[in-house]
Amino acid sequence: MKRVLAFGTFDYFHIGHQYYLNEAAKLGDELYVIIARDDTVKQVKGFKTDENEKTRQKKVANWPTVTKAILGSKKDKYDVLKKYKPDIICLGYDQYAFTQQLQNKIIELKLNTKIIRLPAYQPQIYKSSIIKKAQNAN
Repeated sequence: MKRVLAFGTFDYFHIGHQYYLNEAAKLGDELYVIIARDDTVKQVKGFKTDENEKTRQKKVANWPTVTKAILGSKKDKYDVLKKYKPDIICLGYDQYAFTQQLQNKIIELKLNTKIIRLPAYQPQIYKSSIIKKAQNAN
């Protein structure tokens, strides 16, 4: 079984997220999705999500191409590599937090994991920050 690991915040779970997960799922037999913790999002992005981590996890878990949705570790962001030993890691077009050391961690853990960066799906429309602005305007 080929395991794919994807990461994200998934605030305002929208068609761009769905596209990302569908494309990631095509690359393997199982898709495990790591949901960013509320504290991590605040630290990295500088603001809180509108939906809490449990709500975001539940929405992602209910998406048909997702095998399992897991909250990220509060301590070691790379712990999921040790635990799930993915064959493929899918990154979104705009994901850069914690990716600088990703290849080094894969080597350190002696994993045979390929990293793939997926393209965006109409980011001028389907980006959480744009959707949030539109909802707040109404």
